[in-house]
Amino acid sequence: MSKIPTDCERRALNGPTMGTRWSAVFHAPAATDPEPVHNALAEAVDVVDRQMSTWKPDSELMRINRAPTGTWLPVPAELMQVLAKGLEIGQLSDGAFDIGMGDVVSAWGFGPQEADTQAICALLGKARTPAHECLELDSDALRIRKIAPLALDLSGIAKGYAVDQMMKVLHRFGIENALVSLDGELRACGLRSDGRPWTIAVERPDYEARAPLSIIELNDSSVATSGDYRHWVEAGSKRLSHTIDPARGGPLTDAPASVTVLAQTCMEADGWATALMVAGSPKATLLVKKHALMALVIHRDGNALRQTPIGWNQLAGAP
Repeated sequence: MSKIPTDCERRALNGPTMGTRWSAVFHAPAATDPEPVHNALAEAVDVVDRQMSTWKPDSELMRINRAPTGTWLPVPAELMQVLAKGLEIGQLSDGAFDIGMGDVVSAWGFGPQEADTQAICALLGKARTPAHECLELDSDALRIRKIAPLALDLSGIAKGYAVDQMMKVLHRFGIENALVSLDGELRACGLRSDGRPWTIAVERPDYEARAPLSIIELNDSSVATSGDYRHWVEAGSKRLSHTIDPARGGPLTDAPASVTVLAQTCMEADGWATALMVAGSPKATLLVKKHALMALVIHRDGNALRQTPIGWNQLAGAP
C-alpha cells in the first residue's frame, strides 16, 4: 500500500455538538492552518444540529412538526437530503425505519421532555401510517408538505449525515486521508500514515463500561452502530432501548444488543443500523441480503455475546 507523503503531518481536531463531540483525524501538509479546518467542521455539524434537532424549538424540523397538514413548507437543501433518504430507507425496510416517530420518542422521555405516562398509553399498539406515506417531498422546489398528522424525528439518521458533511469539508481543503466521527458514526477516506486502512473498534454492548469487541478496517467507507446499551429507560426489571419499534409504538422489547452497518455513506449506515435493530432476526438477514448491505448483528445469549456477520468480510478479533 502507498504511504502518506512525507510532508504531511497528523492532525486531530474535535468539538462539542448534539450533546456529544465530533472529531476528525487527518494527514495534511505541515503548512496547513488547522483553525479554518476546525471552524468549517464545527459549522458543518452545527448546520445539521440547527436544522434537524428536536432539542431546539426553533429548528427547521420542529417548525415542520408544528405546521398544519396540507401546507407546503420551504426546507433547506441539507434537510431535504436527510428527509429523502429517511423516507427511502423507511420504504426499503418495510417500515422498520420510520422518521415519523417523534411523538413516541417524546412520550417515552427520549427527547427534551420527561416521559408522559398518559401519552405512552395512548400510543402503545396504536395503528399508524408510516412517514413515507404521510410526507410529500418536492426536491426540485425544496419544499415539503404533510398529508397527515406527523411528528418527525431524525435522530436515527442525522448524525450519520453530519459525518458525511464533515468529510466533504475535509475534501474541500484538499485532505484525502482522514477519519471523521460523531458518536458511534464514522467515515474514512484514504489511509493511515503507515499506508494501512483506518482501524475501527466495534464496541462491546455493555451497559456499564466501554470496551472493544471486534475491530474492522475502513477504507473509503462508513460505519454506524445502533444498540440498546447507551440510552434506555427502566420499566420494572426491564431496560427498554431508546430505539423505537414503529409497529409497537414504543421501545424495542426483543431485539439484538447492537447492529453495525458498513456502507458507502454514513447517512445510509446510520439509517440502516436502526432499521436492522428494529427488524430483528431473521428479517434483518433478509433485508441485508436483499439490499446488498454489510452488517454485524450482536445478540446476548445469557452472559455471552454472539456475533453474526452478514455479508461482511472485514471483521477481526478484539484488539
